[in-house]
Amino acid sequence: MSNQTTRGKSTLDYEKIVATEDFKALVKRKQTFSRPYVIFFFAAYFILPLLTGYTKILETRAIGYMTWTWVYAFSMFIMVWVFTSIYMNKAKHFDNDVDKIIEKNVLK
Repeated sequence: MSNQTTRGKSTLDYEKIVATEDFKALVKRKQTFSRPYVIFFFAAYFILPLLTGYTKILETRAIGYMTWTWVYAFSMFIMVWVFTSIYMNKAKHFDNDVDKIIEKNVLK
């Protein structure tokens, strides 16, 4: 299997592209961008069972008969939608950066 792929009328050497400083910088920027969101998500995700299993904090009523546990759980869905929207907007910039890296490294 070859590490070269045709894109349009040009041939790409992925091993060469991955070895470039531009690509390494892009990967680092993506990791730096996503790390706080991943940490926050996992913290929020694992705090829910800890709070419901070992404390009574979320057992009080919030709205009618609905407890804070349900509010917290529903807020997880909102959090995922917000994080997805943020990443999708940022991914457009990452895609532009990828296109620039590919243009710089196209073999003719």
